[in-house]
Amino acid sequence: QVQLVESGGGLVQAGGSRRLSCAASGRTFSSYAMGWFRQAPGKEREFVAAITRSGDMTYYADSVKGRFTISRDNAKNTVYLQMNGLKPEDTAVYYCAAREGIVLVINRILYKYWGQGTQVTVSS
Repeated sequence: QVQLVESGGGLVQAGGSRRLSCAASGRTFSSYAMGWFRQAPGKEREFVAAITRSGDMTYYADSVKGRFTISRDNAKNTVYLQMNGLKPEDTAVYYCAAREGIVLVINRILYKYWGQGTQVTVSS
């Protein structure tokens, strides 16, 4: 089992940047592929980005491709989401999630462990 805690959310102006962190505790962090999801008010939780256990492969939703970067530091048991060029439509609660597996997946149902989320608000 792994516990996940997100941090780094807050209020940012459109065009600005923010880095989210997700600290993991429990079983070996490097055993888990990681993902970031987000949920805006009144909308379903949607996939943002994913990274393999070793960090050698990443995958992004089209809406964030070229603006967001997912990375991980297995020595620090942490996964990051660097968000640049933020837009008001990026406003959401951002969640990190973990799953045991090799391949990258975008289906939230396949992620077993979730953090509590961190709010990101982008003002226009």
